[in-house]
Amino acid sequence: MNNRSLLHNNMVTYRKGSVVIRRVLLLKSLMRMNLFKMFAPKSGDFFDSFAQSTRNLVAMSQKFKELLDAKEGEREGLVREIHDLEHVGDQITHNLFIQLSENFITPFDREDIHYLASSLDDVADFINGTASRISLYQLKEIDQVMHGLASVLSRQIAEIDNAIQNLRNMKNAQRVREAIVRINDLENEADSIFDLAIARLFSEETNAIEMIKKKEILSVLETATDKCEDVANAIESILVKNS
Repeated sequence: MNNRSLLHNNMVTYRKGSVVIRRVLLLKSLMRMNLFKMFAPKSGDFFDSFAQSTRNLVAMSQKFKELLDAKEGEREGLVREIHDLEHVGDQITHNLFIQLSENFITPFDREDIHYLASSLDDVADFINGTASRISLYQLKEIDQVMHGLASVLSRQIAEIDNAIQNLRNMKNAQRVREAIVRINDLENEADSIFDLAIARLFSEETNAIEMIKKKEILSVLETATDKCEDVANAIESILVKNS
């Protein structure tokens, strides 16, 4: 082979090598783009979804207080409204779980997001459960104990909403901690109200059926306040890990 042929072959090899290199670089670039699309957030903001959930709880607690103040014949419509709001909460929770499955990058631990979303949903479930039992059991009288527990629950939910709003910015961590303390204090208040109410129910109620009805309704309502404490625990876990 003469020098001219050798030079020609080397040039062909170089061109082929350049093409291969360009193709490899292009492939790597495409892979990086696909990975970015896969890992980058695809939809929405977790904080917005949590805010929607807490606002829905605020609406539910307000409707529940209206239910307790309503006359017996006016309760059914309010029970349906609370039930509808509970379905709204279910949809928000479902959407949160979809967001969680579609997003690789999350603002805090996936377990904490799941725990917080589930705890918020539990509060809605027990408010709805209490309202449904008041209707199903055809409770004649709404006593001051139920009003007292409903007031505590409403204040807890307001503090949850406050905590979630401030959770967006860790510079507000102290405000979130203060809200958590108030939620826990209110849960202790609810425990005291519930214990005294059950003791009085057993000592004063002579109708066994009415006793069972009232105890069941009070138990479900008090559990709603317990679930608010679970929400506070979920938020506290996020603070500990991220502040």
